[in-house]
Amino acid sequence: METFPTTLDSVRLIKPPTIFEDFRGHYVETYNERLYREAGIDQHFIQDDISVSRRHVLRGIHGDDKTWKLISCLQGSFYMVVINNDPQSPQYRKWTSFTLSESNRLQVLVPPKFGNGHVVMSEQAIFHYKQTTDYDRSGQFTLVWNDPALNLWWPVQNPIVSERDQGR
Repeated sequence: METFPTTLDSVRLIKPPTIFEDFRGHYVETYNERLYREAGIDQHFIQDDISVSRRHVLRGIHGDDKTWKLISCLQGSFYMVVINNDPQSPQYRKWTSFTLSESNRLQVLVPPKFGNGHVVMSEQAIFHYKQTTDYDRSGQFTLVWNDPALNLWWPVQNPIVSERDQGR
């Protein structure tokens, strides 16, 4: 297992402990508590969720003040952004981006007070995340994906976006 620092403090890029491919297909160990703890990732994950979306659907940018998320792509590919939304941080409103896919099998660890969003680049993608708290939409913040103040770059000009993610 390998972990890599990113330009945002506490956000880490992770190569899972086991990735195996042969003529039969693929095998990926997406989480092993002992190995993750040995790598300094000692959050206790209590819930797993997935979202399945089609090409050019953009979900997010969402976050809250208490939840750690471990994000991966089970099928397809998506481009994701992570934004520091902690007004007390010197990196407030700084962001970084990643492409996660079934090919690279990378994961992103997103801390509390950070928002994340993604847009699907393949025909369909399965977005998977483990989280350290129960889902609580009422405690979440939403940042508008195309807010000019954030100056985000997205690979799609006119994504398919929910009313919530449009700021309505």
